[in-house]
Amino acid sequence: MLELRSDTFTRPTPGMLQAMFSAQVGDDVFEEDPTVKVLEEKCASLFGYEAGLFCVSGTMANQVAINVHVRQGDEVICDQLSHIHLYEGGGVAANSMAALHLLQGDRGRITAAQIREVIKADNVHYPVSRLVSLENTVNKGGGACYDLQSLRDIKALCLQENLALHLDGARIFNALIETGQSPLDYGKLFDSISVCLSKGLGAPVGSVLLGSKSFIHRARRVRKRLGGGLRQVGYLAAAGIYALDHHREGLKEDHRRAREIAEVMKTRPEVKEVLPVDTNIVLFELQPGISAGEYSTQLLAKGIRVLPFYESSIRMVTHLDFTDEDLSKFKSVMTSPD
Repeated sequence: MLELRSDTFTRPTPGMLQAMFSAQVGDDVFEEDPTVKVLEEKCASLFGYEAGLFCVSGTMANQVAINVHVRQGDEVICDQLSHIHLYEGGGVAANSMAALHLLQGDRGRITAAQIREVIKADNVHYPVSRLVSLENTVNKGGGACYDLQSLRDIKALCLQENLALHLDGARIFNALIETGQSPLDYGKLFDSISVCLSKGLGAPVGSVLLGSKSFIHRARRVRKRLGGGLRQVGYLAAAGIYALDHHREGLKEDHRRAREIAEVMKTRPEVKEVLPVDTNIVLFELQPGISAGEYSTQLLAKGIRVLPFYESSIRMVTHLDFTDEDLSKFKSVMTSPD
């Protein structure tokens, strides 16, 4: 089977497994796991932050960050396609008792002008606009990336309006490798970033939340409250370290393969439109009358796993385990007579 549902289906490479097996471990709840400390310090240094906190998932990292940033009844401003809105189980409301103000951006990317229009006045009838949350790349936007100037404009507005700025960096390294932007640029812009290691980078588990020392100190308490205190987690942290050291450059190849897949799908009569492919996500709309569920079942019968994304849209995601040989098989299947 050709696995294109998600880049979360990657398995540890032999080198990563060896790093995991040989990791030095301790009890991380006591802050005594040396490998976790190395991972947290490595990520923090890479992005120019004072500290990091290992979390079991990007969802946990996002929810911890939001809980630290906001107070009960506050408001978080984000795009309507944001992961924190669609795919985190209502966590903003359940965990932080905060509201969401949803904007309609360009493939999930919002602007400073849009944010400015919805910042609430100081009035007892309104929630307090406290936090802006961005996502890069945007999953539901087909892997769309922010340009650096747009991020700088949003940061300037947040400073002016006393708003915190968080980044859901689920696929931040895909954005960085594609745009040539520097991780240090992001550290100057965001008050916190969740950095995922278990998608394109190929680690089995984990994200690292980054911020100032005082922010991470408070985040550690929230993580504990959410059940995220772990023990000998250095085995997983070692996989994250290996991924950072060995798998970032390979994301370029994922992007190339995604673009080649997109070119194939543009030739298919059942495909109405293929969104621009910025990184490793291919998102396309089917012709009227063709459901995503039915089409995904048809592809499954041909040995290709894909993800129905909307009622008539399909997502394909390239990753570490999808090779050039797999790409050739995909092309052969999709270009052969039905």
